[in-house]
Amino acid sequence: MNLNSMYGMPKKVKYCTKCNVTNQTPTTTNEYEHDKNTQQIPIEFNENDVCYGCVVNEKKWNGKVDWQEREKELIELSKKFKNFKGQYNCVVGGSGGKDSAYQSHILKYKYGFRPLTVTWTPHLYTDIGWKNFQNWLHLGGFDNYLFTPNGKVHRYLTRKSVINLLHPFQPFIMGQKNFAVKMANQMNIPLLFYGEAPSEYGTKLIDEKKFSTKIDKSHPGFTLDSIGSTKTEDIKLGGEPIRQHIDQGFTLDDFQPYIPLDINIVNEKNIENHFLGYYLKWVPQENYYYAVDNTGYEISEERLDGTYQKYASLDDKIDGFHYYTSFIKFGFGRAMSDSTMEIRNGHITKEEGLGLMKQFDGEFPKKYEKEFFDYISMNKIEFNEVCNEFRPENIWVKKSNDWELRNPPWEYFNK
Repeated sequence: MNLNSMYGMPKKVKYCTKCNVTNQTPTTTNEYEHDKNTQQIPIEFNENDVCYGCVVNEKKWNGKVDWQEREKELIELSKKFKNFKGQYNCVVGGSGGKDSAYQSHILKYKYGFRPLTVTWTPHLYTDIGWKNFQNWLHLGGFDNYLFTPNGKVHRYLTRKSVINLLHPFQPFIMGQKNFAVKMANQMNIPLLFYGEAPSEYGTKLIDEKKFSTKIDKSHPGFTLDSIGSTKTEDIKLGGEPIRQHIDQGFTLDDFQPYIPLDINIVNEKNIENHFLGYYLKWVPQENYYYAVDNTGYEISEERLDGTYQKYASLDDKIDGFHYYTSFIKFGFGRAMSDSTMEIRNGHITKEEGLGLMKQFDGEFPKKYEKEFFDYISMNKIEFNEVCNEFRPENIWVKKSNDWELRNPPWEYFNK
């Protein structure tokens, strides 16, 4: 049966023989070029059907990476910026979740950096998310700039991102990825840290240590998102050029917070960016334990919609819909996202991961559905109609009135 795929993904659905991740998983995309017709680059599988994410993570554990030498490099980086004349010598972006809490705390209190933490606020903070954010600053001990974008514009772009891309998290992703470097530029801070490299999830990078600041589209995951020579009015937000949004009564200034810093400025000012996960072994579950001990991080009282865990991606009421829409478009759900990382890091087995995906993937995120639908001015029926427009036929089949995966991973490995 010759079934069509969508979004540049392979027609034949396969799953990694080690971690179960689907080959329909897209790697990092430049969001400023993203529209309905974007052909994304799928995660790479080798000749043994092992995904690139597994290949990268295996190196963390099999002795091929000398972590003592990597830590020495981090110490040397600290020495390099120790005498920088300024209150802060690096920027760390984050929400106060387990990863940003771990990252900022260990940089400051173990390695002697002087971080300024910066936060692009979630769409709709959860109660536990806001509490963890406050604990991060007050118990962890950090200065912070919290930026909240224009609510009218943010809601508008989120709705557009759902209608045009089935990608409700796009406005947040744009801010989260670019706000830190903008603040480094604005405050003349020469260094910023990101957490794990995208290669942890299967995106190939030009440089293992950092995002490239070269405008080089020949390689997936090529750079910090940039607009290159594209006119500002022609870059895409919510799947449409800004000029179309201006026609709806907005101004160009309304969208400035979402527009990335000119890469030429980054290079001229020699603002360095580094992945902490290059220098220190990045293990999400260990980050959680560290954050609990050092910044008062707390978990959800109940498991999160669409998955089995309680400790990750819990600060935004839209989190569940981010993973749910990913499941619709790519067959890549929240339980798959969580379990593949835990398999790669040796916390659960491949078989346990399959069972968890079968039980939880595709669960509708009910807990905050009212807030989400109010936020995007849409009801559940309308939302489901949009979802159905984005279901690839090589992933989904409709039986009676229900949509089912054509080839779910728990059946794929039993054939």
